[in-house]
Amino acid sequence: MDVSEECTNDVDPTDDLASFELVNLCNPGLLDLSDDVSGHVQESKEKTKLKTKLVSAWNNVKYGGEREGSRQAFSSLLWMTYRKGFAPLDGSALTSDAGWGCMLRSAQMLLAQGLMLHVMPAGWTWPATHRRTKDDLEIVDPRVLDDSLGESYRDSGKPRRRSLDVMLDSESSEERDHRRLVTWFGDLPSAPFGLHRLVELGRASGKRAGDWYGPSIAAHMLQKAVKAFDVLNLVVYVAQDCTVYVGDVLDLCGSSRGDPSVGCRWKSLVLLVPVRLGGDVLNPAYVQCVKRLLMLRCCIGIIGGKPKHSLYFVGFQNDQLIYLDPHYCQTAVDIKQDNFPLESFHCKTVRKMPFNRMDPSCTLGFYARSRDDFYKLCSDVKMALTSSSAEKYPIFTFVDGRAEVEREYTSDSITRVKTKDKMSRKQKKSSTEEFVLL
Repeated sequence: MDVSEECTNDVDPTDDLASFELVNLCNPGLLDLSDDVSGHVQESKEKTKLKTKLVSAWNNVKYGGEREGSRQAFSSLLWMTYRKGFAPLDGSALTSDAGWGCMLRSAQMLLAQGLMLHVMPAGWTWPATHRRTKDDLEIVDPRVLDDSLGESYRDSGKPRRRSLDVMLDSESSEERDHRRLVTWFGDLPSAPFGLHRLVELGRASGKRAGDWYGPSIAAHMLQKAVKAFDVLNLVVYVAQDCTVYVGDVLDLCGSSRGDPSVGCRWKSLVLLVPVRLGGDVLNPAYVQCVKRLLMLRCCIGIIGGKPKHSLYFVGFQNDQLIYLDPHYCQTAVDIKQDNFPLESFHCKTVRKMPFNRMDPSCTLGFYARSRDDFYKLCSDVKMALTSSSAEKYPIFTFVDGRAEVEREYTSDSITRVKTKDKMSRKQKKSSTEEFVLL
């Protein structure tokens, strides 16, 4: 893979979150994000209707139900990118993942968003994002704001924010949790969800450092990584052949076959669903369904991207997907140091691309904190799946009961099948990795 090609970005210089509106599904109605580039308040007229609606999977806002700006929400998402200068990956001399690790970084971001909802308080945003931002989300320190913006800020009646240095000098317990969560994704062998760990887990699927990883294999690697890090009261379930077996999920989460009277402790759930939405290109019939899924409160995003160019999709605006891009190589951060810098783990620039450029191979992500949340997830997702033109051929399905087989994926597209009554093995060749064509 050409590294120079892989590191290019689709930057739209007209990107402007201030002109978008964010739907808050916990608090019906649009959030007013009307600050323009100079900080003055724009008139809220007809142009602020649904045509500029930004539908988002940024659950740290939607779970909180507060009228927070989308700029703070976006910049609070954890951003995982290529890194260089870390310890060599096991079995290789590679000290950087530039040019090949984008799917692993996208998978990290998807899991990180689930963990943010699991660990951080509802509605949490990173304090550094509370400062004023430019339209491209580049952070601007209040101490160097121009006179017009400073005057507008004073006129609003709001007190000036403390500088970031002051805020971080006295870290709150929330900030310590935030920092601890980031360390789980550090670029060193001991990090439970770091690149070294994921590469190690990939060996079971025939993958090595420097190889391309697909979204389905990445989902199974996340499942194994979370299972091995058994301190989170969290499990990951990966759907089989575009089917979620509800009984298996209930067993995995510890509900004693769905009987709430038993009183087993429920483990929160990250649900991952690998799918393929067409043949060589995305089938347009599924666009509306993908939009509906991204609108759901339980959705934590999609890992996919363009062919051999992975991205993490977090929402959409009209016919443009909103995404976080891992294709930016930064120096590895020493997370073992006290108060290591966090800025490189948060993105300041929103990017978007047309739906028709989306690769059909992707993995959908959802989060449910409780048993009731899971049942609501099932209900909401079923409604989203059957409320589009793709109703006859839904992206995936929920089935009561338990699967008869347990599938284990390998890089050469061999499907290993373990039946519950006896062990057998069969091979299934495919030119489209591990996905079922819809």
